[in-house]
Amino acid sequence: MPVADAEILRLVSSGAASSRTDLARLLGLARSTVSLRVQDLIDAGLLTETGEGPSRGGRRPRVLRPAGGRGYVVGVDVGAQHVRVAAFDQSGESLHAAEHAQDIALGPEAGLAGLLDIVAGIGESLADHRLLGIGIGLPGPVNYPDGRVEGASRMPGWNGFGVRDWLAAHLDVPVAVDNDANMVALGEFHTRNRGPEHLVVVKAGTGVGCGVIASGVIHRGANGVSGDVSHVRVTAGGETPCSCGNTGCLETIASGAAVARNVGVAQTGDLIELVGNADAKATAAVRRAGGHLGEVLSTVVNFFNPHAVLLTGRLASIEPYVAAVRGALYERCLPMATQNLEVAVASAGADAGVLGAGRLALDQVHRKGKD
Repeated sequence: MPVADAEILRLVSSGAASSRTDLARLLGLARSTVSLRVQDLIDAGLLTETGEGPSRGGRRPRVLRPAGGRGYVVGVDVGAQHVRVAAFDQSGESLHAAEHAQDIALGPEAGLAGLLDIVAGIGESLADHRLLGIGIGLPGPVNYPDGRVEGASRMPGWNGFGVRDWLAAHLDVPVAVDNDANMVALGEFHTRNRGPEHLVVVKAGTGVGCGVIASGVIHRGANGVSGDVSHVRVTAGGETPCSCGNTGCLETIASGAAVARNVGVAQTGDLIELVGNADAKATAAVRRAGGHLGEVLSTVVNFFNPHAVLLTGRLASIEPYVAAVRGALYERCLPMATQNLEVAVASAGADAGVLGAGRLALDQVHRKGKD
């Protein structure tokens, strides 16, 4: 496949481009040249062109999408006690989705062996399709270029383990491994489908994670920990020990686990039930936690100036928590930073992580085609 064709497929599949105009701008090519290449890919059954995109002042562009084929990728979202897995065709349409109980404390080899069994089961159900690649989001820091877990305090036994290389050796397909918050942010970006936005997506559940999208691309920073607000030290945290080894981190007072512990219940689900029943103590606790999160995010908003701050995870289902985050942001941020800022619950829901992982897997597949 010519390099230009592989790059066109990669840009369209990743969501970076949705029209011929986008492609011409990103590739630095004449629109006529891009149109010829796109038409060849449409004729070959690799792209489709359907519907109409949003107007930017002129004619409404037609929307380009990858054509569904007989190949598929798998997206995986690993949690502390579960693994959610979905399969997507080359156009990004879901072919299969399921959640399985699995304890991350089993360690990397046992956990990944269980994942291989799940992937094999998907392969049996999609017998007329071919596995092209896999993306996996993990609840801890990941060295993205190496696909290696680094300093994951909530993943016992995983530190230093090369997840990407282990899976690639067993599956013989491209593998992409990233932090779960980045996967959620990428999934939400594609769900919104509003062009190259700047987004801050916060996953507020048992822990607190944050993914940053800059101009439609995951921003990982120099060592892959960009957006990690959970271990920012806050005054209200005092000397409370954190799983990272420091004290007073945001996660010790604003995460589901911390708030549940302070209220005196076992799990985040119990906390949600109490707030739903208008329990005064629980409601006040989640409001305080949301205010603390908003305080930290206000610095992020002033510095980064995103289009939106989006909340996902179980705490995002609690309106007082969301309202407290929103209130703190509008109180503490510069007026210009909040003038058009959207602060809302993310729309992709529980599927955001697997959707982002699937998109990243498709991107890896197309990069391999380019190479």
